[in-house]
Amino acid sequence: MYYKGIYHLFYQYNPKGAVWGNIVWAHSVSKDLINWEALEPALYPSKPFDINGCWSGSATVLPGNKPIILYTGIDYKKRQVQNYAVPANPSDPYLRKWIKPDNNPVVFPGPDVNASAFRDPTTAWWSNDGHWRMLVGSRRKHRGIAYLYRSRDFMKWTKAKHPIHSLANTGMWECPDFYPVSISGKNGLDTSFAGGNEKFVLKVSLDLTRYDYYTTGTYNRDKDRYVPDKDSVDGWRGLRYDYGNFYASKTFFDSRKNRRILWGWANESDSTFDDMAKGWAGVQTIPREVWLDGSGKQLLQWPIEELETLRGKNVHISNQELKKGHHVEVKGVTAAQADVEVTFKLPSLDKAEKFDPSWKNLDAEHLCGKIGSKVQGGVGPFGLLTLASKNLEEFTPVFFRIFKDGHKHLVLMCSDASSSTLKTEGLYKPSFAGFVNVDLSDKKLSLRSLIDHSVVESFGAGGKTCITSRVYPTLAVFDDAHLYAFNNGTETVTVEKLNAWSMKKPAKMNS
Repeated sequence: MYYKGIYHLFYQYNPKGAVWGNIVWAHSVSKDLINWEALEPALYPSKPFDINGCWSGSATVLPGNKPIILYTGIDYKKRQVQNYAVPANPSDPYLRKWIKPDNNPVVFPGPDVNASAFRDPTTAWWSNDGHWRMLVGSRRKHRGIAYLYRSRDFMKWTKAKHPIHSLANTGMWECPDFYPVSISGKNGLDTSFAGGNEKFVLKVSLDLTRYDYYTTGTYNRDKDRYVPDKDSVDGWRGLRYDYGNFYASKTFFDSRKNRRILWGWANESDSTFDDMAKGWAGVQTIPREVWLDGSGKQLLQWPIEELETLRGKNVHISNQELKKGHHVEVKGVTAAQADVEVTFKLPSLDKAEKFDPSWKNLDAEHLCGKIGSKVQGGVGPFGLLTLASKNLEEFTPVFFRIFKDGHKHLVLMCSDASSSTLKTEGLYKPSFAGFVNVDLSDKKLSLRSLIDHSVVESFGAGGKTCITSRVYPTLAVFDDAHLYAFNNGTETVTVEKLNAWSMKKPAKMNS
């Protein structure tokens, strides 16, 4: 939320340890989305309607610049109910204290709603019929549901006759997010925007898979129904914000710069014992600007421009050929904490491997695990070896591989943690991957990777496909980490241009 010159981030937090439990609404503030200061928690369990937990929710700014929070409380009967909170002093731009009025809850589950699966209210939007609307995630048996509620005064909410959308066999829909995107241009739209030149995005976090999926489509305001576009696949095989370690995401409209910004949670991939030893668990990914691709079929994501203020020393490489089996080190930057942008030039696609029909039933992650960076191909694998040790005992490759499927080409993008560390116990080391819907007529592919010790966030083809990996190298740490461009395909690949920057720490790290 942006309020009186300050960005506010509220997040689920356990003040008593690096494990799940004792959840409060932590509260951090920033003037630039880069330097953050932690304040006292905004909400913590204290009343009958949330005594067993203050779970996720959203903030809405009402007319007159009045902020209000909607959140899920676990009440004294262990039911999930929807509550609200307001600032004790709205004139304070930092909103240090919040009040939970006694007329909570404002939404009960009702007899036809699963009270143990009814959570995460969205930012509300205003419609011309004089009602506010918001969604709450739920499930009925195995059907995922986003219930819609209406209110004239933000206090008395009525459930619509039908959910705004639901889908069989998808399980619990956590952290729903619903917002408009402009059909033309990058500018973001306020959640209540209704100008006629927009599509809508419905994102749900599927509890069964722990990934965030979204569709683009049409919102019928008269019927309060959302209909995904015909070519926007709904469910498990649909589009994701991020094909890696990224969950429970939330967007907000940044009125300061007229953009929509996406936050995501990258949880740990090591053991609870390791988390307790570290004293912390889970990070927020770098905020991303999101907008609709020119095709109208998917979103594009890109790190916010403010991140570039942390760039330090720059290294540039151009027109560097990479023959089969070659890797070239990017020297002169802090490889454990870097921002890398690279464009690869492909002289020909003729050597692209035929896409095996038996792979049709494999998702991208399983395909990447089957034919990773060490498996020689035709056009690819090529990309970056991040967080690599000197002799490549450890490395996290982020790469592309191109296939020929009939009369078209398929581009697979991988961020493979399987070789990221010599540590063998207590780690989840997946071969995260997604396909990239990109036009290869110019025979170029771009990649940007943000490397930060245990996090590698990568953006393929200008943000069409994004993958976040959590990795825990034992050798490739601090000054012993290296960065390489590589190619393991029979077709020579050229690094047309590569820019890498050492990245500085923010002045305030949520302290």
